[in-house]
Amino acid sequence: MSINNSSPHLPKLTTSGSTLVARKFNFTRDKIAALPFPTNGQRAYYYDTKVRGLAVAVSSLGKKSFILYRKVAGRPERITIGPCADLSIEQARKRAEQLNSDIAMGENPAASRRRIRNEATLKELFSAYLEHHAKPHKRTWADDESMFNLYFAPWHLRKISSIRKIDVVTLHAKIGRERGHYAANRAKQLLCTMFNKAKEWGWSGENPAHGVKAFREEKRERFMDGDELRAFFQSLSQELNETIRDYILVSLLTGARRGNVQAMRWSEINWERALWAIPAAKAKAGETINVTLPPYALRILEDRKAKSTSEWVFPGRSKPGHLTQPKLAWARILKRAGLTDLRVHDLRRTLGSWQAVTGASLQIIGKSLGHKSLTATQVYARLDLDPIRASVNKAVDAMLLAGNAAGLLGDGK
Repeated sequence: MSINNSSPHLPKLTTSGSTLVARKFNFTRDKIAALPFPTNGQRAYYYDTKVRGLAVAVSSLGKKSFILYRKVAGRPERITIGPCADLSIEQARKRAEQLNSDIAMGENPAASRRRIRNEATLKELFSAYLEHHAKPHKRTWADDESMFNLYFAPWHLRKISSIRKIDVVTLHAKIGRERGHYAANRAKQLLCTMFNKAKEWGWSGENPAHGVKAFREEKRERFMDGDELRAFFQSLSQELNETIRDYILVSLLTGARRGNVQAMRWSEINWERALWAIPAAKAKAGETINVTLPPYALRILEDRKAKSTSEWVFPGRSKPGHLTQPKLAWARILKRAGLTDLRVHDLRRTLGSWQAVTGASLQIIGKSLGHKSLTATQVYARLDLDPIRASVNKAVDAMLLAGNAAGLLGDGK
C-alpha cells in the first residue's frame, strides 16, 4: 500500500517494507521511536488518538516532528509544534490543545506563523505576541504594552532578523542607566519572550535577547519616614487634580497594589463592613483579597461616591475607562515634595513599614497587604479581620500624625 501524503484523507494503515504500521494510534515514546522512515522521498504522517489533529511527521531522512493538522476556514493547515526529540508527548498534546482552542475561537495560528516567517517588524511581532499570548494568559498584558511602547519605540519598524544581540546588550545597558536595573531586566525579559514565541510560531532565526546577562537587582526597601510623609502630604494638599490626589491617598492608606486601586469599582466595596473585595480575576495570586478600609480611606471613597457617575472609583480617559499610570502627576507631586526615587508601589511598602513600626506581626502585615505563599496562607487562614483592621488603622494614624496630615484629611470619622 503506497503512502499518499498530499491527501488530507489518509488511509488507516500503511506499509514500509514488510512492516504494517497503524496510521492512527495512542502516542507513546516507544511507538514514535519505532515509526519507519518513508522511502518515496515524501513525509509520512501518523495521528494521535487522544488529541484532535496532533500528528507526527516522519521525513525520509528520519527526522520526526510533532505537528497539528487541521482545516481552518476550509483550508488545510499543518502547524509545526516541534521536534519529537525535544518535546515530550504531553508537551506536544498540551500545545496542540492550545492551538485547537485558538482555532475554536476563530483564529488561524498558521496565518500568524506565516506573518512571522515573512520577516515581520518588531511591532508586528509584538502585536502577535499580545493577541495570541499576553492577553489570553497574562493579567498584566497592559503593562507589557506600556513597556514595549516606552522602551522599544525606535525599533518598531525594524525587521526582527535585523535585531542583533549587541543591540539588545546596548539597549539593556541604556535602560539600566536611565531607568534602573529592574526596568532594564523586565524589558529584556519581554523581548526574550517575544522572540521565543516567534520561534514557536515558525521563525527560524536566533533569539537576540537569549544569554544577555541581567543586572543584579537589589531588593527594594524604599518607604517614607516621618519627615518625608510631611513633605508628601503637603504636596498632596496642593494637588488640583482631585482624582489623582484621592487615588494616591487610597493607595497609601490601604496598601493595595497600584493596578487594583486604579481598577477599583464601586460594586467591590462593602460599605457596612468597610471592606473592599478585590476579585480573584484581578488579584495577583488568583484569589479574592479582602482589603480593610480605614476611616480616612472610607471618607475619601464616600465623598467620591456622592459625586460619581461612573462604575469606576477613579475614572480616566484610558481605553478601559479607569485611571492608568498617572506618571506626569506623580512626578509633579514628588517634585513639589522634594522627594526622589519614590515609586507608587512604595506607598504599599510604606504602610507595611509603619505597621511594623507600630508593632504588627509579619503575619498580620502579610495578610493586610494580600501577600500569598503556601506557608503564610496556612497561618493567614486562622486570622480574622479584626486584628488586621486594628493594625492598618494604627499604622494609618501613625503615618498621618507623623505627616501632619490633619488639614488634608480631617478627623476621618
